[in-house]
Amino acid sequence: MDVFEIDRHFMRLAIEEARKAEAIGEVPIGAIIVKDGKVIATGHNLRETSQNAVTHAELSAIQDACNAIGSWRLEETTLYVTLEPCPMCSGAILQSRIPRVVYAARDPKGGCVDSLYRLLNDPRFNHECEVTEGILADECGAMLTNFFRSLREKKKEQKKAMREVD
Repeated sequence: MDVFEIDRHFMRLAIEEARKAEAIGEVPIGAIIVKDGKVIATGHNLRETSQNAVTHAELSAIQDACNAIGSWRLEETTLYVTLEPCPMCSGAILQSRIPRVVYAARDPKGGCVDSLYRLLNDPRFNHECEVTEGILADECGAMLTNFFRSLREKKKEQKKAMREVD
């Protein structure tokens, strides 16, 4: 299997994590961390459920991976995530020394890998990452678009119902 097919395989697993988030009403973002061809950690968004700003998919996966290998250094791993990491997650990626990040869809409002900033490739930091973008981007982008469309429709229905009660 070539690198592209390997990346697609693992991104599908990250999408499964995103679907777990979606099933509980969270923004559908999923992440996995792979070492030596095996998944060592998974994570999905839990920010609404936990009411905690730092419970992003990437941070959950990073924490689980550190516990799995017994080190804060996640060298020789790859992080797969369905949406371009934000500044907080990009910082955690750099701090944990993840050498490679593969993400699906860009985040034009919050992404700090390519969209707003290029934190993972800034030579001023003591660590840089190899980045691959766009793996299953259409599927992941559509999942997010559909989630937010549905959320807007629900809010519109709630407002309409409130007006009818008044």
